[in-house]
Amino acid sequence: MIKLFLKITSYLILLLLALEGLVRFFHLAKDTPQRFIDHAKVEKWVPNQTGISVTGIRRQNSAKYRINTNGFNSYREFDPSKETFELALVGDSFIQGFHQDYDNSIGKKIENVTSDINVFEYGYAGYDFADQIHLIHAYKNDFDLIDAIVIYIDFNTDLKRGTYQVIEDRVALQSPLNNILKKCKLLVYIKSIGLLDPPKKIVANVINCLKSTTKVSVKDQQTKKVVDYSEVYMENFKKLIHQYGFEKQKSWLLLNSNTTPKVFLDYLHSHHFKVIDFYQEFKNATKPTFLIYDQHWNNYGRSLIAKQISESIDH
Repeated sequence: MIKLFLKITSYLILLLLALEGLVRFFHLAKDTPQRFIDHAKVEKWVPNQTGISVTGIRRQNSAKYRINTNGFNSYREFDPSKETFELALVGDSFIQGFHQDYDNSIGKKIENVTSDINVFEYGYAGYDFADQIHLIHAYKNDFDLIDAIVIYIDFNTDLKRGTYQVIEDRVALQSPLNNILKKCKLLVYIKSIGLLDPPKKIVANVINCLKSTTKVSVKDQQTKKVVDYSEVYMENFKKLIHQYGFEKQKSWLLLNSNTTPKVFLDYLHSHHFKVIDFYQEFKNATKPTFLIYDQHWNNYGRSLIAKQISESIDH
């Protein structure tokens, strides 16, 4: 019996090692860079990291990233000066661009079609408008030298808070235990394809049942009203603008008017905010603009975004 147990254990270890080797050989698991909070309370990636970001179960999309000395994914360093014309792109994962090789980013595409311009991409997955406006304020000395700023904003997801503070849940991902677990590429791959979701859901349900003191019937759940947060989100926008300021002369908001409430678009227009609306560009696109297995822009979509930005910026 002991010999049988030892044999099964040995074979199981060999199988796991073989699977780990296969995942590493075919690079099925994504490389996740380390993150940190800098002296200005800006969350970003630890500088000077490289790797491959993988999307999909069978590596449907893979892209090389390069974290520069400023802590952002870019093919260049950020060194603004008075002598050159510089454009800053500020946003979340859409600007970060882990779905595209770093040397074929939106910024690089803009530079390819526009002469005498340097593009700095301040993109970080999870950033909302509070993160973005805080970053611009925290790096004021650099942004004072930058000639144009484009801020990507999604009304329905980026305006849920009216004050900035570090999001502890994201920082917690940088715990020593998580860093150790990420060394196992097989575990990273299993998690990415959702094999760990069922057991996690079971554990979460058990915890919720233990914590819950009252049961909510299905009928009660179905009668819950859908809340319109448009006014709350607009107030959050106004609060952040009032607290940090907004340089209207050299700043643009990049957005999709089709997913943005008219009341917000009217407010931006009446208060003279400059807007780059890519809705019509995407509507007239001759082929898909998003990845099939992911809702981020694909190469064609990113080319259209770069084209629209380059045509909107005067320099």
